[in-house]
Amino acid sequence: MLDLAAEHAALQPALDEAIQEVLRTAAFIQGPAVGAFAAELGEYLGGAHVIPCANGTDALTLALMSLDLPVGAEVIIPAFTYVATLEAAALLGLKPVLVDVRPDTFNVDPAAVAAAITPRTGAIVAVHLFGQCADLKALQAISTHHGVALIEDNAQAIGATFQMTNGKTAVAGTVGEVGTTSFFPSKNLGCLGDGGALLTRDPARAALLQQLANHGQSRKYHHQRIGLNSRLDTLQAALLRVKLRQLSANTAARQAVAARYDAALADVPGISIPARDPRSTHVFHQYTIQVAEAGRRDDLQHFLKGCGVPTMIYYPLPVHAQPAYQYLGYRAGQFPVAERLCGAVLSLPIHPLLMAEQQDYVVEIVQQFLQ
Repeated sequence: MLDLAAEHAALQPALDEAIQEVLRTAAFIQGPAVGAFAAELGEYLGGAHVIPCANGTDALTLALMSLDLPVGAEVIIPAFTYVATLEAAALLGLKPVLVDVRPDTFNVDPAAVAAAITPRTGAIVAVHLFGQCADLKALQAISTHHGVALIEDNAQAIGATFQMTNGKTAVAGTVGEVGTTSFFPSKNLGCLGDGGALLTRDPARAALLQQLANHGQSRKYHHQRIGLNSRLDTLQAALLRVKLRQLSANTAARQAVAARYDAALADVPGISIPARDPRSTHVFHQYTIQVAEAGRRDDLQHFLKGCGVPTMIYYPLPVHAQPAYQYLGYRAGQFPVAERLCGAVLSLPIHPLLMAEQQDYVVEIVQQFLQ
């Protein structure tokens, strides 16, 4: 699915130097590389404030904590997402309210969001799934109209952009009150361990998030709020600085791989290639096809595995069907698009170093199975 060893080998001298610099300074927690990385990523994202933290789930938790919502407040979340999006709300005593997604882009359906708004709604979480922005224009309008916060889960779409009103281009993760991201090793910008960050254009909220991520203190041993101990360690920040310099080139390489898949698979019967929202760029964290015939997806995955081709299913079970979230009271059939996608989606190998002959082989096996 990806080749981190090869990606890192190409950067080995710079990664080694970054590690040695951290060892020389011995500033392992909140060392200078953390602030430098935050500033460089903020510049890459068009001038956003970046607050590093320990991981993407902490980022979601801190984003919701910064809203100071009352216990029981509702948080609207897409039914087709990774469980961490719900987990953060549930851990804070908030109520996840699930809504269905669009069948083409896999992203949350703004009409479903609008229909789910109640007087108890405190926030909308937009997940930019697989590398493409959700409909930020519509979601921002709903958020503004109802006076509820918009949070962007941008763990899979770092660097993606969206055309807003009057042709203005927005960077994913910087439109809502807070954006969140993850630096899990498999992400487009991944560290060599765990890490995450929060994004905002509001300096006051940035200061609040910084405080919340550091035990609720703005000055050592003076705690204004209840916070978390959620830090990106210096070593990971130093390594991310090296990898950030390659992000634009790696994104272009992923997009080239996706374009080759598109050309080869667009007319193959029985599958659908990923749809594109023309207003959004797509950074292709995943290249996810849909298999039309019910039950056929698992057979295709098994066939590909037998031919040496790895694949992944994101996600095999909708979040409302997970045992941990049965308390929400949802039933099978309430989110038909999400439920169908869980039985239809299949992510093919995609990474910046995927060779054309490897990709040709993947396509050949897919075509062979579907003939």
